[in-house]
Amino acid sequence: MFKEFQDIYERGRNNFYSIDEWKARVDLAACYQIFDQKGWTDGINTHLSMRIPGNHSHFLLKPDNLLFYEVKASNLIDIDFSGKVSGDGEVNKAGYVIHAAILEARSDLNCILHHHTDAGIAISSLKEGLLPMSQHALGFYDKVSYHNYQGVALDESEKISIQKDLGKNNTMFLRNHGVVVCGKSIAGAYASCDNLETACRSQLLCQNNNSNIILPSEEVKKFTSSQFDIFGDQRAVDLEWPAMLRWLDSKNIIFAE
Repeated sequence: MFKEFQDIYERGRNNFYSIDEWKARVDLAACYQIFDQKGWTDGINTHLSMRIPGNHSHFLLKPDNLLFYEVKASNLIDIDFSGKVSGDGEVNKAGYVIHAAILEARSDLNCILHHHTDAGIAISSLKEGLLPMSQHALGFYDKVSYHNYQGVALDESEKISIQKDLGKNNTMFLRNHGVVVCGKSIAGAYASCDNLETACRSQLLCQNNNSNIILPSEEVKKFTSSQFDIFGDQRAVDLEWPAMLRWLDSKNIIFAE
């Protein structure tokens, strides 16, 4: 996939960044642009992150004052787990707390996507949370965590409960707030986020008819969930993410600069 889009990843690169860091920056900036195109934004108030390759305790976030469509590979901010920023710029404090908490505790994860879509907030606020009622939702069956709302996440002490509540899962609803979707790669995290958003919206369409919702058998729930495990990141990396990059390119959206 890197070879297929080598021209995109080479745009705007200078010797200040390694090839791997620049590629991570381009992918993360592309993800911000995709979120903007899909309307998964809340002004300047949500955030997507990526661990910097080769620098385990540092990750990238957008500058706090930028809207998603303004994010480019070069203006992403390098921040470490202690909150120290490299260079100029300021990140969202709640963004730092949420993303640093997860990336510090989970060395197997490299990308965290956090948003406040209407559907995500609504499902996060329902006692039953996400129901295993659709193919999209079954990919998350028995793999979703919930974190109780404690106010805007400005207190670093909340990191501990965020880490504990997420546990070994890669998806977590922040009650009364939104969602967090994690992945080894941006491609995998994005694919999961897209599926989750569809699952949430589909559930809400049925929510007023709870008693009439047909749920698959336990056997089918577990089987379908395992099928998504088999897909893993590879389908997202090989097929879905390149398709999204082509989509952005067809719209002449600039992000690799």
